[in-house]
Amino acid sequence: MPRYRAPRPKGSNYITPEGERALREELRQLWKEERPRVTAAVHEAAKNGDRSENGDYIYGKKRLREIDSRVRFLGKRLDSLQVVDSLPDKRDTVYFGAWVELEDADGNVREYRIVGPDEFDLALGKLSMDSPLARALLGKALDTVFEFQSPAGTVQYTITAIHYDR
Repeated sequence: MPRYRAPRPKGSNYITPEGERALREELRQLWKEERPRVTAAVHEAAKNGDRSENGDYIYGKKRLREIDSRVRFLGKRLDSLQVVDSLPDKRDTVYFGAWVELEDADGNVREYRIVGPDEFDLALGKLSMDSPLARALLGKALDTVFEFQSPAGTVQYTITAIHYDR
């Protein structure tokens, strides 16, 4: 049985200024703070002799590989991202970076912000622009009623508010 996995489709290269700052801060924290600390711990653990049974050494080397991998990813990703910091001309239409308030047929209201795939967090209401709901929202105007096919079934939403500042 082959273990081949088809490559994942590339995410969009757009990011908000806040998202870029968060990624740059993560890169700085990993490279300037955590990596030197872990390197020092590995150095001390290596002084203890037999490295094959030294848990601190083994774990530290593993953590260094994880940090280096993340640093490489963040460096490449930040180089390819396009920061979207301008506001659209038509502010009554959903575009990247918009805060959108949706009301379903039962009167439940949800608010989402359309962001890039590197910064989405549903707990904070940040919806990736590559997600099915965001793709259904993009380009729609205020007070538009539309149907969305969710895993739970078809849901009817009304766009009740659109704004671009928090």
